[in-house]
Amino acid sequence: MSVGRVLLCILLPPLAVLDKGCGAILLTTILTLVGWAPGVIAAILFNRPERTVVIVKEKRVKNSPSKEG
Repeated sequence: MSVGRVLLCILLPPLAVLDKGCGAILLTTILTLVGWAPGVIAAILFNRPERTVVIVKEKRVKNSPSKEG
C-alpha cells in the first residue's frame, strides 16, 4: 500500500475505499460516523494488499527397478 493511500485512509476513510465497491464504502462510512478510529481501521483493512496463493503440483515419477547385470 502506498504512502498516499495510507494518508487517505487516515484522513478520509470512506474516500480511500471508493474503488473497493459499494459494500466497502457503506461499511467504512458507517464506521467513520460511529467513530473515526473504526473507520480508519476498516479503510486500512480494505486496502491491504491481497495475498495470492500459488499451488504447485508435484510430479512424482515412479522409480523403475534397476537392471543389474
